[in-house]
Amino acid sequence: MLPEPHIVIPGIAGFARGDVPDPPATDDGNAWVDGFCWLYCGQQWTRVLWIGPAHVAGAQAPMYACGPCIRELQERVWRSIVRCSRPCWLRR
Repeated sequence: MLPEPHIVIPGIAGFARGDVPDPPATDDGNAWVDGFCWLYCGQQWTRVLWIGPAHVAGAQAPMYACGPCIRELQERVWRSIVRCSRPCWLRR
């Protein structure tokens, strides 16, 4: 019987070593569109990527962000993950 081939997923080995994955970048194959960035920069019109729904008072809207803001958001999320020995939302 032949051994199962190893499947390599890009970024997984680096992640296992403690590296963080690269954030999405404009024209990287993701569904980038022209629109308004909802995050930190306040850009009026640029290339943006859907990052998930925003929920406010029971209402929901699609949330988009530009490349630089996605990089900043990813950095903040990873800093939070690294700082917490257990999920931060469970600490009280």
